[in-house]
This record gives sequence, structure tokens and C-alpha cells, in this order.
Amino acid sequence: MKGGFSAPGDYIYFKSQVPLHKIPIGTKQWRYYDFGPKVVPPLICLPGTAGTADVYYKQIMALSMKGYRVISVDIPCVWNNQEWVQAFEKFLDVIDVHHIHLYGTSLGGFLALLFAQHRPRRVKSLVLSNAFLETKYFAAAMPWAPVVGWTPSFLLKRYVLTGIPSGPHEPFIADSVDFVVAQVETLSREDLASRLTLLSDAASVGPLMLSDSFITIMDTNDKCAIPQQLKDHVSERYPGARRAYIKSGGDFPFLSRPDEINLHLKLHLRRVGVEAREDLVPGIPKAGDGADGGSGGGAGGSGEPKDDQEKTDDASNPDGPSSNEGQPPLDPESNDSQNPDNQPLGDDSLPPLLLKAFFEKNEVVLATSFQHFMLKFFVLYYQLPVSLLTLYIKDEFRFVVGCFRFGGGWRWAMAAGGDDQSRCSRWVPERGGGGTRE
Repeated sequence: MKGGFSAPGDYIYFKSQVPLHKIPIGTKQWRYYDFGPKVVPPLICLPGTAGTADVYYKQIMALSMKGYRVISVDIPCVWNNQEWVQAFEKFLDVIDVHHIHLYGTSLGGFLALLFAQHRPRRVKSLVLSNAFLETKYFAAAMPWAPVVGWTPSFLLKRYVLTGIPSGPHEPFIADSVDFVVAQVETLSREDLASRLTLLSDAASVGPLMLSDSFITIMDTNDKCAIPQQLKDHVSERYPGARRAYIKSGGDFPFLSRPDEINLHLKLHLRRVGVEAREDLVPGIPKAGDGADGGSGGGAGGSGEPKDDQEKTDDASNPDGPSSNEGQPPLDPESNDSQNPDNQPLGDDSLPPLLLKAFFEKNEVVLATSFQHFMLKFFVLYYQLPVSLLTLYIKDEFRFVVGCFRFGGGWRWAMAAGGDDQSRCSRWVPERGGGGTRE
């Protein structure tokens, strides 16, 4: 683990564009991000014991630019599972959300399963990552659970962080661990104590009314804080669920492998019938407005896409995310930069056009840039000799051949005006380095 931590640039940009909401509901303080078109049923992300609402910022940025609505919440101070179900239902009522799709990791996955069990009419689908079905394993590992409410903050933080596997990690996994460690430092003692209490409280997930076909299980195959046996129990409980195995990613694949996670999330949402509204994202051209407009409109299709088609869409349509019309897009580029027809053909616009052509595979922009380049080349090629001749050929000047000898070598030169023979002179070198005229 690194000694220091600095926030990544995309997270800093995310914080500058996506507002953080804080609302009190009863005795609970809810802290959450809500970004994306309001008319789309939201995907609500629930973090694990060490996570906050900020850990899903890459999913918020990527999915909102595709026309999906993403809500990432902090787990408030709740001390038992029944209190969690009631508090979360009140939160949904306050923000006026009725039907939801839940994405939970670790403890968040367990809480998502509990809410789907007790409020089946509100949960339309589930995405689980490194989740578990019961807490007796963690209760056995915490014999001091009865006094967790009086434990100092630094001891709670130390206990939470020691649960993350140590040792050498891949660079992206190490960065994700550093980011989560920084988020743990922002949690209060009450936040940590309540989450550890939820882990140690005796509870288990019962049968769900939700069909297995509306559940996607995304587990990492490398080391993480959740034992493999507990993850296998989830797969055995829901044999008809879709599987998405991540080769490596640690405890926080949403940070270390965001491209894979975002792809599986989009596939899941489309499969369960969530229609993306990319036309409501500011900065995204409407269908038929540009070269990419037609393909952008197809992002909200209700049919089940293929993986290859999804990857092609991701590579060819890197547009900026947003939620409502009043929220700024996450793409730092202006709207005009997305349409190659609006690009001027001046000298300053050539490099951006070429970059756009290579990265977006836009043949029209590439052809325009190539023609512009060839035109500039031929103009410069033919203009330079004409300019030189115009500069040196004048009516009052004419060519006179002069020959000068330098160290035994000869070269031709020009002289202005006068008689040709008088202007030609031959120099004979002397031993002293000078010359005499004949």
C-alpha cells in the first residue's frame, strides 16, 4: 500500500460536476449522488463496509453518459437489518423512487438481498458482487461485537482495513485500495460501528420472489475479504442467475476494473428491460443529427444486446454523461466538438480532427483532414519558389555572372547592374591568405 494518496483526476472532475445530496430523514442522515435522466428507473449502488457513495463514481460517470440514471448512497447509521429495510424504504419514498434495480458489493450485496426479500414489489432486479447470504461467519470472527458501539474510532478503522488482503497487488488494484482507504478516513465512529454491527448481527437471506433470471452475479476470482465459500453459497442459491466472472479486481472491482463492471451493468439493465434515454443527455446529438447520432439512439433498445455489439458501442460513442437538462455534462469537451460537420478547417482544428478520426474511426473526418493536409502541402510547395523569384527578380536588377575563387573552388554569384565584363573578376590566392586582382 502506498504511503500517500492523491485523488485521481477523473474523481476530481466528477466531484466538480456531480452534486452530493445530504438529506435528513427522521434520525438518519442520508448522503447520496443522483445523476442521470430522471425518467429512467434508477440503478442504486450500495457500498460495502469500507465504502462510501463516492466509490461508485466511475459507474456514475460511465452509465449516465449512456442515458442511465445511477444513485449511489452511503449506508446510514442503522443497527439491525429490520431498521435498514425500513430506513431505506423511507429514503426511496422521499426521493420519489418506487421501482429500483440494486447493485451491491460485499455488505451492500447482503443488504440488497434483504431489501429484495422484504420489499419484493420495489426491487426489479439485482446485481451482486462478492456478496453473502448470512452473517454467522463474521459474527464468529467478532467476539467483541457487543462492545463495538463503545470502541474508539481508530480501532474500528484498523479492524476494517485489516480485512483487506495485504501483499503485492496489480497497479490498478493497489490504486483502488488506496482510494477506499482514503474514504474510510472520512467515516465517523458511528458509521463504522453501525456497519460492523450489521455484519455481526445474526441474520440470513430467505427466499426471494424475484426470478433468478433477473439476478446477475459478478464475482472476482482473486483474493478478497469475502471467503470463496460464502460467494459459492450465493451461486448455489440462485442457479438460474447470470454469471459474470472477473479474473482479477480484488475487493473493489468497480474501481480496479471499471470497464468490465460497467459493461456487465449495461448488459444487465438492457436484459431486464431498462431503456436508456441517451436523447436526454446534454451534449449527445439526437438521432440523425450527426455521423454518430444514429448509433447513439440505439443505446436505449429494449432487446438483449450481444457483447461484441456492446463493446463496439462503447468504443465508438465516448460522449459526455449527464442526468437532467439542468445538470452539466461530464464530458469536458463542448457540444460542437462532437459533430465533425461543425468543425472549421483552419490550421488550429487539424490536430483535433485527426485525433477524433483515429479514436472514433470517423472516416468522414479522416477524409476531410487528409484533403485539407494535401491542399496545404501543394499550396506551400508551389508558393515558395514563386515567392523567392518575386523577391529577387526586379526590373532594375539583372543577372551578371561573377566568378570568385575560394581556396581552389569556384562558385557562381549574381551582381547588380553595370557591364558584365567589368563585374567579373578573378582572384588569385596568395600565400598570406589574401588575394590580388588580375
